[in-house]
Amino acid sequence: CKGVAENTEDASETDLAKHEEEDFVEMKEQMYQDKLASLKRQLQQLQEGTLQEYQKRMKKLDQQYKERIRNAELFLQLETDQVEKNYVKEKKAAAKEFEDKKIELKENLIAELEEKKKMIENEKLTMELTGDSMELNYLLTDEQIMEDLRTLNKHLPATPAESPAQRFEARIEDGKLYYDKRWYHKSQAIYLESKENTKISCVISSVGANEIWVRKTSDSTKMRIYLGQLQRGVFVIRRRSAA
Repeated sequence: CKGVAENTEDASETDLAKHEEEDFVEMKEQMYQDKLASLKRQLQQLQEGTLQEYQKRMKKLDQQYKERIRNAELFLQLETDQVEKNYVKEKKAAAKEFEDKKIELKENLIAELEEKKKMIENEKLTMELTGDSMELNYLLTDEQIMEDLRTLNKHLPATPAESPAQRFEARIEDGKLYYDKRWYHKSQAIYLESKENTKISCVISSVGANEIWVRKTSDSTKMRIYLGQLQRGVFVIRRRSAA
């Protein structure tokens, strides 16, 4: 009887262990089903756009997107404003340069025409003087001719071409002007005087091969002065203080 009781007790313990194992397996299965159901619900909410985590992250992405668009628009506005300013500035500069070039062209042509006019006048005076001498040659002695020439020269208008004493030494070397025993260079402040007794405050803007360009300080217009004009005294250069 004692052996039967022991066997019965062993069987009971085995059944209990088996029952507990079945309960554990069932519990694990239930946990799995619960997790699977939760994931399915989250997936469904994600598809519908109602998942809380999805909405939270979408809100952050939307803020980043809007911030980037706002920065891009600000950059575009700044670039547009800068381009507009550069356009207006360049347009004004082009218009000013055009007007300066027109004035410069007109002044240069006037100077060239005046120079040609003076050359023609000098040639005319020379021809008249030579003609008078030839006619007098038939009537007067050599001494009388020389005396009359001296008298004529006293009454003729003095011009740089006819008065050797009024000629100036002028040449250009190494980008500098040598004039009346002095050197002049680019950006040097000068006075420009003409035969009409005008005196203009200028600055040497450039030194070419046979001429110099000067810029008037009063209105910034430019003039071209040839070496020949300086040598003949058509224009006279004087130094001045740059202050």
